[in-house]
This record gives sequence, structure tokens and C-alpha cells, in this order.
Amino acid sequence: MDAIVEVRDLAKQFKRQNGEAFFAVDGVDLDIMRGEIFSLLGPNGAGKTTTIAMISGLLNPTRGSATIGGHSIIDDPIAAKKLLGVIPQEIALYPTLTARQNLEFFGRMYDLDGAELRTRVDEVLEFIDLTDRQHDKVETFSGGMKRRVNIGVGLLHNPQLLYMDEPTVGIDPQNRRRILDTVVRLRDEKQMTVLYTSHLMEEVQQISDRVGIIDHGKIIALGTVGDLIHKIGEEDRLVFKVGDQAVPEALLERFKAEVEGVSSATYEKLEIKGENGDAPVDIRSTSSLQIADGTITVMAQRGRKALPDLLQIANQAGLDVLSVEVREPDLEAVFLSMTGRALRD
Repeated sequence: MDAIVEVRDLAKQFKRQNGEAFFAVDGVDLDIMRGEIFSLLGPNGAGKTTTIAMISGLLNPTRGSATIGGHSIIDDPIAAKKLLGVIPQEIALYPTLTARQNLEFFGRMYDLDGAELRTRVDEVLEFIDLTDRQHDKVETFSGGMKRRVNIGVGLLHNPQLLYMDEPTVGIDPQNRRRILDTVVRLRDEKQMTVLYTSHLMEEVQQISDRVGIIDHGKIIALGTVGDLIHKIGEEDRLVFKVGDQAVPEALLERFKAEVEGVSSATYEKLEIKGENGDAPVDIRSTSSLQIADGTITVMAQRGRKALPDLLQIANQAGLDVLSVEVREPDLEAVFLSMTGRALRD
């Protein structure tokens, strides 16, 4: 199996408002193989979006190189971009046009026309299972159906590499499952390479052939899910629900220093909602909040053995632990262990 994407020493430097220079991406080396589903994960600010923007030709690198199908994204960008399909996180459709009209419009932007355009639109409608709704306006579609049309747009020109940015965000479980099945079909039936990003770790674990984790501008882990779990030594993840109590950093440090087998301890607020009980929002951008829950996540060898000591330290610190869950090693455990942060941080 050969690589369709080859990245060597890729780096991007920016300047902060005070004029200080920094590298958002610093020396990334990466191969994405033909016919695989490759997921790139990273906390916010880790360099993931900048890396993908350079691979896609949206940003020129400060140094290094990136090729798609052997074509340099710097020296031969048009040829490289012809091999790439992009499915953005935001729905990029015209709501007052029908599904078919949307596909025809975007197909013409790919220089498709006449019989070739009609054939490709028919094939895409069948693949995304919307042939029976092709003449309905997109504004009448559910969120999941709009997502499927969005995917269809990215498939019109038969790309060799498809970049999918959070394709299941904001949709119900049934349509999420349908889209994940579509991603797998793209690999199995179309032999297409998929570059995938998501904040839902369980779906990445389900569909990915390989996973890369980027943090502080560098690739810190790369391999199959099984390989990555093995690298952290089969650690258990202990999740302590603590409500809206304040958790001092000193308590997390005690967990790591005093309990055998503990490699990391992190604290985060969860289910932060606006005053009207709406969907979760960013704590930094809302003045009126109701914090419904908070958790401490501890990574430890033989987690059940470590649990009594952890609870004793929490009790000594006056922390009221509402519940504890011990989880087997998984991709989220790998991510927490290697970055010290949750994916949504």
C-alpha cells in the first residue's frame, strides 16, 4: 500500500499580537495510505486545523512539504487539489434549491457538464440514499439528510482523498450511524482515502484504520487504535463525578505523587449550559451559566487497586465524590494520557 499524502517537516509560524513569533505546527512528518480511514485528533490549539489547512493548500507552510498523489501542494497546487474532496463541518448548501439542483450547481464548479454531470449526480444520489428525495428543497430536510447532501457534494468529482471535518456534529444517533456507515463504504466500495476529524472519540475508534494525535504542533502518536492503547500500557481510566465543587490543582498533584500507578489526573467542567438550559456552550463566552457537572479523570495501572487510595485522598481534601466509574482502556484514555487534556479542551 502506497501513500497518497506525504508530509515532511511541515511547519507554520505565526505572530502574536505583541509581535512574538511562534510555531503552530512544528516539524510534522506524516504518511496517509491509499484506501485507509485516517483520523487526525488534537485538542483545540494543538495544530490540527493548521496542518490540514496546509495539506489542503489553504495555507502556505513556513517550511517543509506536502504532496497529494505525488503532486506538491506548493509547486503544483491545482493538480493536488483535483484529487481532494472536502466536506466541511458547516452545511454548505443552498436551502431553497433541491438536493439535485445543489449537486448540479456544485458539479459545474468541478467542470462537470451534460451527460457526465447527470450520471455523476445520479450515482451520488444513489450512494447517499436520497434518490427519492432529490426533487425536494434542502430546507425541508432533517439535519442528517443535509449532512448526506453535503457529503454528496464532496464526492461529485470522484476524489482520491476525502477530508471530512466533524461530519456527524449536531445530528441524531440514527443519522450519525448512517453517516459512519457511509464513511466505511467509501473505503470499502470506492477504495477512497478518508482523512477524518471528530470530537467524538467512540466513532473515531469504530471506523479508523489508523489514528494520529497532534499536540503542541507535533505528531505525538501514530498507529492503529490497538497499537496506541498498547503504548499506554493498558491503563484504566477512573472517572470521578464531583458536581460543581472547586477542585484544586494540588489535589490532582497528590493523586499523581502519592498513588502507585497513577500517570495523570485532569479536571474538567461538563454539560455547561446557558440560563435557558440550551445546548452546551463555551464557558469563556457566556456570563450566565449553570454548571451541571464536573469530573476528575485519573489514568492508572490497575485502576481498581488504586481506587481506595484515591478516594482517601479526596476525602482528606474535603471533596465530595458523587460517583466513580472505572473504564477499560480505549482511544479516549490514550488521548488523555498523551496530551493531559480532553479532546474538547
